[in-house]
Amino acid sequence: MSELRHQVMWNRLISIVEEQALALVRTAFSTSVREAGDLSAGVYDARGRMIAQAVTGTPGHVNTMAAAVANFIEDIGPHRIYEGDSYITNDPWKGTGHLHDFTMVNPVFRNGSLIGYFACTAHVVDVGGRGYGPDATEVYEEGLFVPIMKFAERGVVNEDLLNLVRHNVREANQVVGDLYSLSGCNGTGARRLHAMLDEFDIEDLEDLAAFVFDRTEAATRERLAALPVGTYANAMRVDGYNDSVDLAVNLTATGDAVHADFTGTSPTCAHGVNVPLTYAHAYFSYAMLVALAPEMPSNWASLAAFTVSAPEGCILNAKHPEPVAVRHVIGHFVTDLCLGAVAPVLPEVVPAEGAGALWNFQVSARASDPSSGLPPREVLMFNSGGTGARPTLDGINATAFPSGVRTMPAEATEQSGPVVVWRKELRPNSGGEGRQRGGLGQVIEIGPAEGYDISVSCMFDRVANPARGRRGGSDGAPGVVHLDDDTPFDAKGKQPVPPGRTLVLELPGGGGLGDPSERNPDAIDNDRTQGYVT
Repeated sequence: MSELRHQVMWNRLISIVEEQALALVRTAFSTSVREAGDLSAGVYDARGRMIAQAVTGTPGHVNTMAAAVANFIEDIGPHRIYEGDSYITNDPWKGTGHLHDFTMVNPVFRNGSLIGYFACTAHVVDVGGRGYGPDATEVYEEGLFVPIMKFAERGVVNEDLLNLVRHNVREANQVVGDLYSLSGCNGTGARRLHAMLDEFDIEDLEDLAAFVFDRTEAATRERLAALPVGTYANAMRVDGYNDSVDLAVNLTATGDAVHADFTGTSPTCAHGVNVPLTYAHAYFSYAMLVALAPEMPSNWASLAAFTVSAPEGCILNAKHPEPVAVRHVIGHFVTDLCLGAVAPVLPEVVPAEGAGALWNFQVSARASDPSSGLPPREVLMFNSGGTGARPTLDGINATAFPSGVRTMPAEATEQSGPVVVWRKELRPNSGGEGRQRGGLGQVIEIGPAEGYDISVSCMFDRVANPARGRRGGSDGAPGVVHLDDDTPFDAKGKQPVPPGRTLVLELPGGGGLGDPSERNPDAIDNDRTQGYVT
């Protein structure tokens, strides 16, 4: 098969997984999938190695899911993999890091032979337990744990599993609907794959996978040569849960591979901000690809160059049954941690630190009058602070980095449950000063709809430890959480919003980069005109 033919098929494969992901977006019930794009989708060879993944998705899902399919093959057993099957799990250690992410894997058969797999992941609104938040002290409290098992066998859905799910989650229709959406989007991928194989008159993915892996490995290792051989270190302090957390990394570059060792990082926490190592690995790999090979596709070969280690008992290497519900709060900082290590040798590439972790919150809405008949509802909303200033550009306002998820529109949040978003606006003066200014955070004010009281599960960071500037730039503004009467509100944990009050979130800004005295006067004038600074 010619190289040109292989390249055309590779591009077609990427379009197939993108259609797979968009099928999930169109059919999902949860706003986290439909509005924020908190999902991933990919196609794998018969050995479970990721060949291509959709552009629509997050590094935390894509890069963990790259390793997850092999776990499915091992646990299901090759002798029990049948045409028409669909497999499921939300195991944090064999999937994508916490119970709220369900991963679905469907085998693909052609003329009776297994030729590969489609897999996808999405965050669902509820899995029972304490609800989405950091309050639990064991994974058992965090919700329903579904080990790797069959969602469907030979096309017949496991109704016993669905019955268990329905009776253990608060938003049964949304969650069960999302599970069907996950399996269905894999089916979309499989149908498009068969059409492609028919068109090109081939029977399997073996030659194409070998072509993709060979070209990707060679290109990735070539790009890694831009990082001089050596060891690079960095440390960062973030808020944690009640006690600050120190993150540390030593990166060892060998010319064609990079290893991250997280020795020196704080021990695990009593609450659910701990991170399975596979999730830390995902955001380290992403950091290296962003810095060294941003145009490189994510697949088995591009990710194979990046390895990790961490001591047991470290917050970046949580073990079962430690709580991990909001592993993103610490895990998202791994990218800035690792980029900071290589900043001295890649000064024209690495940005200043940003807000990092998403400012997610989950609202539990209950009727003020229990006799009113108003149903209980769970509402999830994703929001982002500012990114760090870049070497030649300002940081980006209210944008998720490194997760890449979109901020949910206020209208979508209000439509999904009895929550009113009273304000959602950029936060002036929150970006750190510098030759390039840090991205701005935002101000969000929420309250209950009429007839309801709300409690909010908070999972916010960079309140005590703001994003640091780089090379003379100032730190970004720290986050602030309070009621509308200025009563302080804890940045982590589930708390009631008193009747008649609203909750105000002031999201952190990104750090600045370079000497502020070197900022272009036209940029200063524009900042004032736009209201970015006052």
